[in-house]
Order: sequence, then C-alpha cells, then structure tokens
Amino acid sequence: MKQLTAKEEKIMGIFWEKGALFVKQLMEEFEEPKPHYNTLSTFVRSLEEKGYIGYNAYGNTYQYYALVSKEDYHQKTLKNVVAKYFDNSYTRLVSAMIEEEDISIDELQNLIQQVKNQPK
Repeated sequence: MKQLTAKEEKIMGIFWEKGALFVKQLMEEFEEPKPHYNTLSTFVRSLEEKGYIGYNAYGNTYQYYALVSKEDYHQKTLKNVVAKYFDNSYTRLVSAMIEEEDISIDELQNLIQQVKNQPK
C-alpha cells in the first residue's frame, strides 16, 4: 500500500465519511476557497492508481468509492511507522512514548489490561 500525501488523506477521509461520491459532490465537501475541479480530479485519479478508490462509470461520469477502509489504512500506516522508525518493535514505540511522556502510567496500565483481556 503506497503512502498518501496529506491532501490525499483528507480526500480519503471524505470518502470514508460520506461513501461513494462524484467529483462534483466531493468538491462540495471543501470549504472556500474550493479546489479546482481538475485539481480534485487529478487527486482522485492518483488515489485510484494507488489502489485506494474504485469507481462505477455512468456514461461519461464516474462515481468513486473507497476500496480501503479507514481502519485498514490506519493499521497499515502504524505498521509502516513502527517498521521505519522503531525497527519493527512495538516495545521500542511504547518505550519512546514513555520517555517522551506521551503516555501516562495509568494509560500504560490500561493498555496492559486490554492486552491481558484479549481472547487468545
């Protein structure tokens, strides 16, 4: 799964929230100043080429929809971060969070309890 840019992630967020959309409908989800139709179409085609969205053709127009769920994307992104920055070690990730005080002892204890309660 290829990495997404911040703008591509924003567009995917709209698809995850709204479901299938035509580019014109997608454009309506942006605040002013809205992106140009052709610019948005380029991003959508890029997402299609990367395998994140598919489409249904209706004559000369296309309705696009997410092929990758938000949960799958987040899981894959987390795995990429752990692989790239923590040598595939979730222990190193948690250690870094503890060192940076990004996670409290209570949160860590809750996390340990969640792991213990997971079905095996």
